[in-house]
Amino acid sequence: MTRPFLGFGLGLRTEHYQTILDNKPDVDWFEILSENYMVPGGKPLDFLDKIRADYPMVMHGVSLSIGSTDPLDKTYLKQLRQLATRVEPYWISDHLCWTSVNQHNSHDLLPLPYNEATIEHVAERICQVQDYLGRQLLIENLSSYVTYNESEMSEWEFLNEIARRADCWVLLDINNIFVSAHNHHFEPIDYIKGIDIDRVMQFHLAGHSYNDSMIIDTHDHDVCDPVWDLYAKALQHFGAVSTMIERDDNIPEFNELHDELKTAEKIAIDTLPAKALTLSQPNMRESEGVA
Repeated sequence: MTRPFLGFGLGLRTEHYQTILDNKPDVDWFEILSENYMVPGGKPLDFLDKIRADYPMVMHGVSLSIGSTDPLDKTYLKQLRQLATRVEPYWISDHLCWTSVNQHNSHDLLPLPYNEATIEHVAERICQVQDYLGRQLLIENLSSYVTYNESEMSEWEFLNEIARRADCWVLLDINNIFVSAHNHHFEPIDYIKGIDIDRVMQFHLAGHSYNDSMIIDTHDHDVCDPVWDLYAKALQHFGAVSTMIERDDNIPEFNELHDELKTAEKIAIDTLPAKALTLSQPNMRESEGVA
């Protein structure tokens, strides 16, 4: 399938529901946090339905725990599939991590050792999830703060090989690359160049915080200039990729986030030919190899 381009989106947050409904801002699409809406009813779902009537959406999860050795959570997957039926997202994503052990959710996105055994384990689980959902997943790179002695390759080699074997897409978080590059002392451009161009479906942009010599991916600040610069380099390498800004804490008024999104759009316009930024919407259920 040719990579679609949704344009420039924002994470849908409760603080902005009414503003979006009242003003219909010129945002190309919204990303929702899947777990916030995996409920039988209530106001969040009511707002979601109303906003979905006007905007394309994608779903982004934090609890799939695709790298765990626990069995896949069938209840979670059923709820995820039910939400996808309701929202009709253009795609569904989650993180290349583990979050649970012995059915206990740590509520944190924990990194994996980068080796062959983990590649086989994770790729097989992604295939199982894709078969159940009837669509390809997007798998996102983490920001990380520790490494494993068992790792045998770089993170980008690890991510890229999993995407190949599972035949899934990549959600490339530009801020996470910047954070991990600082924390683990590698060149962020090496990460970007190490990912297959035709595997990347979406970009994330976000802010971070410094904790002494370490950077923490906090999503509570504006995107900083070095991350904008890295975003431009990613555009040069991958071409037009659907891009959104995450903000999960210290959330500003909608107009401030909208202005920041316009910065992302301007960088793309300045970096790529106009014809590359033509919007196109996918049918992920027709992806090759997925039922």
